[in-house]
Amino acid sequence: MPTRARSTMNIDIPELRTPRLRLTALREDHFDAYARMLADHASTRHVGDGKPLDRLNAWRSMAMLLGHWVLRGYGMWAVELLGDGRFIGRVGLLKPEGWPDLELGWMIEPSARGQGYATEAASAALEYAWRELRAERVVSLIRPADVASEKLAAHLGGERVDTLDFCGWPAHVFAYHPPLAHARTATG
Repeated sequence: MPTRARSTMNIDIPELRTPRLRLTALREDHFDAYARMLADHASTRHVGDGKPLDRLNAWRSMAMLLGHWVLRGYGMWAVELLGDGRFIGRVGLLKPEGWPDLELGWMIEPSARGQGYATEAASAALEYAWRELRAERVVSLIRPADVASEKLAAHLGGERVDTLDFCGWPAHVFAYHPPLAHARTATG
């Protein structure tokens, strides 16, 4: 009889805090809110194939994001409000197979938009990329119709440097570079 290796893989996902938010590991108790967010066309129209996800595919999405932490050592965080712990979205750093560069991405559920949460969370994730990953460059891949995300990328210091065909759709590439202090410490 073959023996099976048992994996007790634990992933250590750091928690980040901002004045109003906690960026924390995605958990099963986030799933209902996560699935509702991905079932909403307003949330998904600028990502993937632009279609909402059913619960099965929302589960797969969440599992992929957690697996990214295992495989790469960084990934997406759940975004929670500090006051009540309510899940309001996701933010983080991804570089799945086939991605052109380390990407900063975000998605905030519709009822929490327009309150600066995406800016606050994405700023913390970008700071993490400079401080902990010593990234030399981070990008955001944004569909041309996603005006709100383009404004946010520019507000975060991103510069539109290219347009490319990515996964079958055009994407504007916004590049971020580390602040001078981080660039110096990253190179010695």
